[in-house]
Amino acid sequence: MELAHASVVVTGAARGLGAALARELTKRGAKVFLSDISGPDLTELGLELDAPTMHCNVTDREQVVALGRAAMDAFGRIDIWINNAGVWMPYATAENIDFNKARQLVEVNYFGTAFGMLEAVRHMRERSAGVILNILSVRSLKGKALGAAYSASKFAAEGFTQAVRDELKETGIKVVGVYPYRIKTGLFGEDKHEDYDSSMEPHDVARIIVENLAVAEIAEHVEIWKTDDVRTRAIA
Repeated sequence: MELAHASVVVTGAARGLGAALARELTKRGAKVFLSDISGPDLTELGLELDAPTMHCNVTDREQVVALGRAAMDAFGRIDIWINNAGVWMPYATAENIDFNKARQLVEVNYFGTAFGMLEAVRHMRERSAGVILNILSVRSLKGKALGAAYSASKFAAEGFTQAVRDELKETGIKVVGVYPYRIKTGLFGEDKHEDYDSSMEPHDVARIIVENLAVAEIAEHVEIWKTDDVRTRAIA
């Protein structure tokens, strides 16, 4: 895909992987529309990249619709929509899950992704072209002890991703699932895992993701276990 002058929406763009993706895309000549629930960091990034910004709580479908409308007003089209917004919660056994927090995981990681996908489809379908890219997790592919709530929210997003991809397979719209392993981001707060310092840097993961977008045949399944262990495949 030609990234120069491509118009891209990025959710969860204020920090971490979202900000790294915005910088990498801008470096390659794309026009980015940045959204996040956070204010000051988003404003600063918008100034840095000379990019439009918008507050958006992805769990509120009306706000996601407003984001799509604003991006269309700014760019006239949406070539790529990146659903990056996501949350995490500290490790706990299934018996000790705080289900109030688990509900928030589902609201952001599943519903937020689903709302973003549907808004992207609405604007891409008329042109029969576009890429929807969902930042999921390797935990959406295989559950792990102490992470049941997080995996469940990501499994739901993965199921929605697969189903919508299948629905769109004759439309010209591609749906890409990206499954990173551990990344150094503020997502973990004070509850960092013990090998956090050896985790991948956001800018390295962003480069891998954007390089896949830049090729003629975009892989629709991208697992990033390490920067030198990237497993891609097309979906039949």
